[in-house]
Amino acid sequence: MEITFQEVEYRYSAGTPFERLAIQDVNLNIKQGVFMALIGHTGSGKSTILQHLNALLQPTKGRVIIGDRTIEGGKKEKNLRGIRQKVGIVFQFPEHQLFDETVEKDICFGPMNYGVSEEEAKQRAKRLIKEVGLPEDVLQKSPFDLSGGQMRRVAIAGVLAMEPDVLVLDEPTAGLDPRGRTEIMDMFHHLHKKEKLSTILVTHSMEDAAKYADEIVIMHKGQVQRIGDPESIFSNPAELLELGLDVPQVVKFQYQLEQQMNIKFEKTYLTLEELTNALARLKEQGGGGS
Repeated sequence: MEITFQEVEYRYSAGTPFERLAIQDVNLNIKQGVFMALIGHTGSGKSTILQHLNALLQPTKGRVIIGDRTIEGGKKEKNLRGIRQKVGIVFQFPEHQLFDETVEKDICFGPMNYGVSEEEAKQRAKRLIKEVGLPEDVLQKSPFDLSGGQMRRVAIAGVLAMEPDVLVLDEPTAGLDPRGRTEIMDMFHHLHKKEKLSTILVTHSMEDAAKYADEIVIMHKGQVQRIGDPESIFSNPAELLELGLDVPQVVKFQYQLEQQMNIKFEKTYLTLEELTNALARLKEQGGGGS
C-alpha cells in the first residue's frame, strides 16, 4: 500500500493562541514494499509525519493519500478503522501498552477488536510469537512476568497480529543495549522482507538508517530537506553535520581519512568491510586518490 503526502501542512492547536506550525509543504511518496528511514533532529517534524501515516493526525492543509483513502486538509474524516488496521505503528517503549492477563490475550486483543474470530486470533498469536523470537509457552504467561526485551517483542507481535500492510517504527530500539538493538532491527528487516511490508523507520540512529533503509528522508524545520538512497544521503557528511545530524561511524572515519590524507575515495562506503577493501586498493595503487 502506498502513502502519498501532497503539500501537507499541520498546525498544532490551530486557531488558538497556542498555534504552532509543525510541518509545511511536505511532498512525499512512500512506495509499496520500500524500507524508508525518516531522520532529523528533535523538532524537525518526524513525529508529526508519523502520526499522519494512519490518520492519528489529519492535515491542516494539503492531503494525505493512504491506499484508496484520501485525507483532505481541513476536513475531519471519519471511519478510519480500516486505515489503522492496515498501518501499524510501533511506538517508543511499546511494552508500556501491554495490559492483559496473558501474552496470548494481549496479542489477540487488536485483531478480535476488528472482528477476527478468537480461533484465528490465537493462530496468529501462535505464529507471531515465534516470528518475534519467543518460545510458544510464553503465550500463557503474564506479560508482566517477562523481561523488558521480551515485553517489547510481545507488544510488537500485537501490532503484527493486525496484519498491517505498512509498519511504522518510532525509535523502536530506544532503551536497548547494542546487542538488543541489533536483534530487534534484524527482526524488523526480516519481517519486512518476508511479509513484503512497507516499513517506515523514524530514528536518530544513522547506523540503522544506513544499514536497513532503501530510501532516507531528511526532515529539517518542518520540511523535507532531502530524499535519497543511503549512499547519496551520506556522501556529503559536512551537510548533515551542518543540519545538526550525525553520520554513520564508518562514513565519519572515511571523511576524516580523506581530510588527513588529502585524498578522495570514489564513493561513500557504508560498511567497514567496503572501506577496508578500498584502502587496500589504494595501497596497491601506491597511496594515490581519485
